[in-house]
Amino acid sequence: MEMQRIAGVHCATGECPIWHAGEQSWYWVDIPARRIWRMAHADGALRRWQADEMVACIAAAAGGGLVAGMETGIYHLDLNDDGGVAAQRLAAPPPHELGEGMRFNDGRCDRQGRFWSGTMFMDMGAAREVGGLYRYSRDGGLHGPVVTRLLTQNGLAFSPDGRTMYLSDSHPRRRVVWAYDYDIEAGLPSRERVFLDLAQQKGRPDGAAVDADGCYWTCANDGGLLQRFTPQGALDREIALPMAKPSMCAFGGPDLQTLLVTSIDPAGAGGSEGDAGAVLLLRPGVQGIAETPFGA
Repeated sequence: MEMQRIAGVHCATGECPIWHAGEQSWYWVDIPARRIWRMAHADGALRRWQADEMVACIAAAAGGGLVAGMETGIYHLDLNDDGGVAAQRLAAPPPHELGEGMRFNDGRCDRQGRFWSGTMFMDMGAAREVGGLYRYSRDGGLHGPVVTRLLTQNGLAFSPDGRTMYLSDSHPRRRVVWAYDYDIEAGLPSRERVFLDLAQQKGRPDGAAVDADGCYWTCANDGGLLQRFTPQGALDREIALPMAKPSMCAFGGPDLQTLLVTSIDPAGAGGSEGDAGAVLLLRPGVQGIAETPFGA
């Protein structure tokens, strides 16, 4: 399969790619660099913005700008012409839930436009079960944590009809993906069950996406793979990648048939040789689903 590396981009921890249909552009973040990237589909033009704190996950906002999970809460972001970011805090968990050494991590909107994101303790070696999963909406504010005792929250995704929510814990001690029944009216998950136990598989289940067939795509961090699982939890496809630590994937492009894949460079901002920290584009032959903007 042909893969295109986006020239001029290196991320220490590339994460949370999204396709912004209104702008016909891709966005993604580099968490420790506090950087937001954008690439226009039409000509591949790149831009980047520098935030004041780490941006872990983003979603397009219906009224313009982005909504983001950051170090200290949920924010609305406006990207300025000078390369800076104007951040307005919308909500934050109490200090005992989002204390020192913690931040938000993976996140996205449900099919109704409510923003979901989880927290984690940044020192993964400490293996602290202090992460929680939260929902933010304009009407209801911040709600949660609705899932607790997470080590490294990841893998948020929703089925095409929005009635199944997926959530992973990518910590080496967990490596599991759960599925939940999702009440689309109330915005609440229930009936937690193990969807994938990947303890014996190669890699750890990091960021994810769902395609139009309802299959769950996960980045096997440390395994150098994209894996596609059916709604019944059967592995039906693997795509080998040129980097060991893919971090998240997203469908986009005008036909929603392109996957953008971010990755992590263990060497950080200094950069390793090869494709660690690269951002890739590939066309796997399936179609994704348009993401609902926040507040739509």
